[in-house]
Parts: sequence; structure tokens; C-alpha cells
Amino acid sequence: MELRQLQYALQIAVEKNFSRAAEKLHIAQPSLSQQLAKLEKELGVLLFQRTTSSVEVTHAGSLFMEKAQKILDMVEQLKQEMEDISQMRKGRLVIGSLPITGAHMLPRVLPVFQARYPEIEIVLVEETTSNLEQLTANGQTDISLLSLPLADEALAYEPLIDEEIMLAVPPQHPLAASAPRRPGEPDSPRQDGHYPNQKASAVALRHLRDEPFIALKKGQGFRQITLELCRKADFAPRIVFESSNIETVQSLVAAGMGIAFVPQMVSRGAWSELAPVYLPLSGRPTRTLVVAYRKGRYLSKAVEAFLATFREVIAASGAAPGTG
Repeated sequence: MELRQLQYALQIAVEKNFSRAAEKLHIAQPSLSQQLAKLEKELGVLLFQRTTSSVEVTHAGSLFMEKAQKILDMVEQLKQEMEDISQMRKGRLVIGSLPITGAHMLPRVLPVFQARYPEIEIVLVEETTSNLEQLTANGQTDISLLSLPLADEALAYEPLIDEEIMLAVPPQHPLAASAPRRPGEPDSPRQDGHYPNQKASAVALRHLRDEPFIALKKGQGFRQITLELCRKADFAPRIVFESSNIETVQSLVAAGMGIAFVPQMVSRGAWSELAPVYLPLSGRPTRTLVVAYRKGRYLSKAVEAFLATFREVIAASGAAPGTG
């Protein structure tokens, strides 16, 4: 059974005449008769009672026409809904995000996106790296914002930005003496007696061997970055505190409980009396933030529009574009 056969039958029922129906449908009458015969054979019932002078709808035909009209109406509605989605007048986008990204990047991006596409519903899913990878691989998110490396081989990705990793130390830490002046801070000693410098010296990772570290809990992608940075410097970090929240990590550092690696996006604009001091690391290590999705998954126009908005907003804020 084909949609055009439903249209043909409905037109015959309206016109009660094959010639007029064929004319309205812009097909030859023999072709119309052939298609109707094929449809009736498939259904096993007569839809029309034919005589030399008239065409009458049978009882089975009446039931058929009622259902056929509903089907064609639904098809037309479906086409309209698909067009709305295609033109981004409507839609729904499920975005997975790491808590760090959700707290510090999405508040910049989402207001711009929603202003441009107010009818697209955004659903946010914040989870750990491992959980997000599983959700994305299962198709439970359209896309997810993650950082490399990805463990799940079912995922494909596109790079978004390369972000520098900073060292956070307590204000009283000896390394804080080399920290750059905070925005608006006068050229005078801090309470800890240190004079802020205009430019910080990069800290070599090997000098952090004996330091107490504060890290994110297992399952968080940035924890793995911390471990990997230390491994490259030939030591394992002595982790004294763990948290599932990067803001808690920073607060513990500011309180003098240890040091931590943090993404640059977290350190920006975070200067306050309770904030740690941020220093660059030797070699300027980075993490690559990516948009991940299940391999082979169709990326809708809404996804493409979100990614374009993301790149535009982050570029305007001064973050480096991803290089892959």
C-alpha cells in the first residue's frame, strides 16, 4: 500500500467519477484504474461499486476513506513538523556536559543560542566523564561536551577549544610570590607579604613532586589529566583531598589544604579573597574540549547551530580554538 494510492482512492470518492478524479490528480485514467485495482487486490475488498453511470463507495470503502484521510492528515502534519525542525522553528536538543563546562561555559553560550532559536528546547545532562560517555554512546544525549581522551570507542568527536591548564596554589604558598597582579590590585604587598609581579614564571612540574594535591574524584575526566601530567614528570601525586566539584577543590586550595591543577576557564574572573593564586605550568599543557556523539549518528541542524554558537561565543571570550 502506497500513500499515492490513498490519495487516488480519496479523490475518486470525492468525485465519484474516474475521469474527473484522474484529471484532478493529473494522471491518465487507465493508470488510476490500474492503481485502484492493485489496491483493492491487496486489501481483498472492493472500495467502490462501479456501474456504467456511477461510482459508489462500498461499506468497506467508507471505513477505508475515513482511515486514509487521517493517515494523509498525519503525514502532512509530520511534514510540517519536520520542516519546523529543519528550519529550527521547533526542536529539542539534549546536551551532556561535564560540571566544569556546565558551570563556566554554558552560561555564556546558552543565552545567545536561546535568543537566536527560542523555540528549541534545551535539556542539560550534567554527569561524570564515564557516565556521559556511556549516555552518549547509547544515544541518550544528542551531543556531549567532554575532554580528551575518550575511553568509549563508540564515540566520534570534533574539537572545540584547547584550554591551558593552570596551577592553583594557596595565597601563602612560596610559589604565590611569582603570581601576576590580580585585576585592580595595587602595586603593594599582599597580606601574605608578597609583592605581585606583572608576569608569572612558569612552574616546572617536577618541583611539585612533594606537594599535597587536591583532585577531583574518580570518574571525572580532569582527574585523569592531573594523574597524567604528574606521570609525565615521573611521579604520582600525593592526593590529600578529593571532591566531585571543581569549586570545592579551589576553595580547599585557597584555604591552604594543598595545590591543584585547574582548567583556565575556572581561573578566569575567579580572583577574590577566598580564591587560590593561579600560575602557568612549564610547557603550557592544555586539555582539548570536544563535542562527542555516537559514531554514525545524524547531527541535526539544531546541533550544528549550537556548535556554531558555542565556537562564536568562546572565540569572542578569548579562548583558543580547538586544533584537534
